[in-house]
Amino acid sequence: MNQNDERYRRGVEILQRLSGNGAEQVTNRVAEVAPDFARMTIEFPFGDLYARGEIDLRTREIAAIAALAALGRLPQLRVHVGAALNIGCRREEIVEVLMQTAIYAGFPPALNALAECHDLLATSADTDQVKP
Repeated sequence: MNQNDERYRRGVEILQRLSGNGAEQVTNRVAEVAPDFARMTIEFPFGDLYARGEIDLRTREIAAIAALAALGRLPQLRVHVGAALNIGCRREEIVEVLMQTAIYAGFPPALNALAECHDLLATSADTDQVKP
């Protein structure tokens, strides 16, 4: 297996842990018109960066949520909020991240992020554990 194949395999495995759907959901539309770009989307962010051991996937997803909310990248934000919930982040934690984002990026981007992910966060409330 060559180095690019190994990077791709790692990326697919990480995406499956994050979303349960793997690379297909993330790259299908991109691959229709740009298959090499779709492969790079798996290899570099997930096969290289997400695979690094310095911080865990949970911390990476929290960082992604803050950055995407601050930048107003709402479609990608939805993907990462869903992934964070899938790997065990609680709704309250994500809301706190968005509140923290409001300090540095402003209330409009943070509120837009919350509005964009409202359905994901409201649905997760049904499955959150009750605090003692």
